[in-house]
Amino acid sequence: MSPLSTSPADRPTNQPADHPGAHTADLVVFGGTGDLSMRKLIPALYHCDRDGRLSHESRIIAMSRGGLTDADFRGKVDAEVRDQVPADDQAGWQRFLGRLHHVSIDVGADAGRDAGGADRAGWGALTRLLAGHEQRDRVFYLASPPRTFGPFCRELDQAGLVTPLSRVVLEKPLGHDLPSAQRINDEVGAIFDEHQIFRIDHYLGKETVQNLLVLRFANAFLEPIWNSLWIDHVQITAAETVGTPGRRGYYDHAGALRDMVQNHLLQLLTLTAMEPPARSDREAVRDEKVKVLQALRPITGTEVDRFTVRGQYVGADGMPGYLDEPASTPPTEASRRVETFTAIRAEVKNWRWAGVPFYLRTGKRMPYRRSEIVVQFKDVPHSIYPGGAPNRLVLRLQPEEGIRLHIMAKEPGAGEVTPKPVPLSLSFGETFTTRVPEAYERLLTDVLAGNPTLFMRRDEVEAAWRWIDPILHAWESRAGLPEPYPAGTTGPAGAHELLGRSGRAWHEEDA
Repeated sequence: MSPLSTSPADRPTNQPADHPGAHTADLVVFGGTGDLSMRKLIPALYHCDRDGRLSHESRIIAMSRGGLTDADFRGKVDAEVRDQVPADDQAGWQRFLGRLHHVSIDVGADAGRDAGGADRAGWGALTRLLAGHEQRDRVFYLASPPRTFGPFCRELDQAGLVTPLSRVVLEKPLGHDLPSAQRINDEVGAIFDEHQIFRIDHYLGKETVQNLLVLRFANAFLEPIWNSLWIDHVQITAAETVGTPGRRGYYDHAGALRDMVQNHLLQLLTLTAMEPPARSDREAVRDEKVKVLQALRPITGTEVDRFTVRGQYVGADGMPGYLDEPASTPPTEASRRVETFTAIRAEVKNWRWAGVPFYLRTGKRMPYRRSEIVVQFKDVPHSIYPGGAPNRLVLRLQPEEGIRLHIMAKEPGAGEVTPKPVPLSLSFGETFTTRVPEAYERLLTDVLAGNPTLFMRRDEVEAAWRWIDPILHAWESRAGLPEPYPAGTTGPAGAHELLGRSGRAWHEEDA
């Protein structure tokens, strides 16, 4: 008898006891053999299983056009993911492989058509596989292009597979502007209630992001100074050393503003700037995040030139430029106009943050891989020591997650007092002996538990697009091209001038 059909009394000896928070669910992944699934979702689900967060009855069903049998799919996962399995958990890995199933279906542009062929056979096979488990949670994870979200949801509904216990997970990007995002939300919302829709942003699953809320709202010393009286400005950076080899077709139509700012960076901004929730229920945090997005000062007209910068990397030091990256097609006019770097000066127009600029920056082919939030405090009102520096709180999301507070201290030695900035550091990897889970592990656990706190609500997604769209439209109407910057550098000169005009500079130190 397989692990999928055992009763508790017959549970295999290598099956760990279910975690108190374990849920029984059928998790159906559309695009189940794709890059996201193999790199992130399957490894995350394996670790959930290893920690006992998947009950022994739970199944993982991959949907793809691959024409694979269950055995084929398990072999593919074994070949591509086994190197992430600890040597002492081979029995657990075999148990996890036993959870996996595969159903062939068309997950391409024509998803949802009544083809009368492989499509329909695929939906029928899924229906048969799920039959008899209607009282079990069903999670439909759409790791597929956004254009398929609406058709897939309609097909699920027409096949009678959507139950009151169903949830659907939508990967970003959710649309390419406000109207397209609204259209997707309407299509999905016609099938699933809002509480069943989980719009995922993996940045929100990172330990440092969650620690930001604990840092602010569980420590009495910090919240009283978390405002414009004490904070000079905030920087949010997501820098990557990689370019876009093989992805230029996607990036030509996305660009850094859609790919990174509209979701990841604005999510970090909302968590940094939000008011303390009145309570810790599931909607209170999301209510406060929406208020931040609604309070963002619009950037329109000529202000786009003053408060935003767009750049594109060019070849340098043996690294190719964006237009020279390997691709299946030659560069187009869209290729020349797309931004691989953007910097923005944003403002939150409310009492807490009046006059405090929030600088957002993201780019490809930069000299380091780093995602961080830097809170720059104001200088002391009157310094009796020369050479002092303002305090900084640095929250590092990647590559190593941790928190560092830069304070002034006396440099050891006799004679004249010499102040020196020194860091107080919290490295999660060094401080906590437990393994720090990947972002998708936490988010998948929350999906299985039905907890939407770390997921984006419809009004939140649309508020973000409402702020982004005027910048996109202004850039698209300009005749000029993005400012070039050499690959391997910190971005175009305009990005440094954006801060330099007010006597500020980007935080570049390797902390």
